[in-house]
Amino acid sequence: MNFTFSSQSTAPTIEPATFQVRQIWQQVDHESREVSHLIDRTYRYHSVRELHWHLADRFSRPVHSLALNRV
Repeated sequence: MNFTFSSQSTAPTIEPATFQVRQIWQQVDHESREVSHLIDRTYRYHSVRELHWHLADRFSRPVHSLALNRV
């Protein structure tokens, strides 16, 4: 499964730095399908790795079977 996401960083006064997913798309064949509604976009992720693990759990897939790219 391939995913592409856009993010929004939090205010620099918040430690440690976090980000929220603005939108996320799943790549299916050669088309993108928005799946933003399937995750909590208010959650503040501390790393792309954390988002990667969250998606693996959400889609019941092994972590190594997902690819994640930021736009």
